[in-house]
Amino acid sequence: MAIDDVVVGSEAVRAGRLTRYQLRTGYRAIHPDIYLPVGTEPSLRTRSVAAWLWSERRGVLAGLTAAAMHGSRWVDDDEPIELIWRNPHPPAGVATRDQRLDPDEVTHVTGLPVTTPARTAFDMARRLPTGEGVARLDALMRARPFPLEDVRTLAARHAGARGLRRLHSALPLVDPGAESPRETWLRLLLIGAGLPAPVTQIPVQPTWRLIAVLDMGWEEYRVAAEYDGDYHRTDRRRYARDQKRMRTLDELGWIVIRVIAEDDPADVVRRVRGALCRRGWRDT
Repeated sequence: MAIDDVVVGSEAVRAGRLTRYQLRTGYRAIHPDIYLPVGTEPSLRTRSVAAWLWSERRGVLAGLTAAAMHGSRWVDDDEPIELIWRNPHPPAGVATRDQRLDPDEVTHVTGLPVTTPARTAFDMARRLPTGEGVARLDALMRARPFPLEDVRTLAARHAGARGLRRLHSALPLVDPGAESPRETWLRLLLIGAGLPAPVTQIPVQPTWRLIAVLDMGWEEYRVAAEYDGDYHRTDRRRYARDQKRMRTLDELGWIVIRVIAEDDPADVVRRVRGALCRRGWRDT
């Protein structure tokens, strides 16, 4: 039987879909009895199907794998496939966890069983370092909005689970306005330095025309912070648009602090703090 070109070898041979020769010469095993056509480069989706079939169709995709299935960005194709499944000896590239799952914590995405967004968030927030966990929850919330109260309900239901303190620290920091993990990093850096929590995705529209949507900032002070990824440097057309946009924002009275990967975090905080203080914010 096959899903997305993934074949359970013994089933395919028994059903007459493939001969043993065809299986041996045209396919390669990626897990015991689980095959892909020779030359196929497995995506995260394909590897998820393969892991689920390896579990005899009884595992549930979870964690970062489930987040990707729900549409989260920034998940690499070579990430380990996470399964809630009792087998403690998974093949390479698969991570299993024997954990309790209630029926309302499982849904289906394109035919595969995955943890619900709330359960996915519950697992990631408990298991990942706070900064990474918040970034992953930001991306999940942006892709598939869900009430954070549902995650707190799961925390109460699974009161003995590990990592609940970390989860409760992460949840208040979740903001789906972050468009990348580095934007989450920047926002958490500023909050951790004692600055007021910035609002994300601020539209600047003095007339009928939208001038910009700022990554994060404080509209009352007209101060913003933006993280510039590599595309700002490599895409010349976008760079030119950004320069015109920055000049317009300057004319409208905005101070925009641009941040790049090479910046020293302490210097970033100093620049943002200085801009806020110049605009009347008081560090009490």
